[in-house]
Amino acid sequence: MSQSNYHHGDLRNALILAAVELIQEKGSADVAISEAAKRAGVSAAAPYRHFRDKSALLEAVAELCYYGLSVEALATRDQYEMGTRECVVGLGKTYVSYVTQRPEFYNMMWGDFAAMDPTVTDRDGRRGFFVFVEAVDAWCQAHKLRHTEPLDLALKLWALAHGLAVLELNGQFEYFMPEADRIQMLVSSTNAFLDGVEKAG
Repeated sequence: MSQSNYHHGDLRNALILAAVELIQEKGSADVAISEAAKRAGVSAAAPYRHFRDKSALLEAVAELCYYGLSVEALATRDQYEMGTRECVVGLGKTYVSYVTQRPEFYNMMWGDFAAMDPTVTDRDGRRGFFVFVEAVDAWCQAHKLRHTEPLDLALKLWALAHGLAVLELNGQFEYFMPEADRIQMLVSSTNAFLDGVEKAG
């Protein structure tokens, strides 16, 4: 594919997707910007019209990963009635599945390449998190939990889901309890946590 096939905006996206493919194939972010250019079918100099260096390209890949997470979170939310426990649990399951099915992108999402502008909430991973916060808030309102701060509760539930995902990615489940149903563990733990919140009011 020649460079002339691209408009500038298309080239940027093509390079991001090329980097994604290479990362998936290698199982790591050890991808040179020249490799992405070759995969996209353009000259080695072409990427620098859109990315100052490799780090900038990988930041764009991380942003795409966050966008994918937010899309899946929105799709999950729409499957349930807002205010239900099922919606909250379903979003937690989606998070664990999304992260554990993309181990090669985990460090990019939560490491050096996840340089997110604090003013942005609609185009990165925090958009997915705020979908979760909205679901938790709706659940709190449905149960008239006046003493529960939705954001605080959402962060605690996210920590639970994230912790399970990290244990899976690091091979700890395989070592300590290979027969464990990770998703069922998340469901039971989340339900136990929410039961306690309900009782506390």
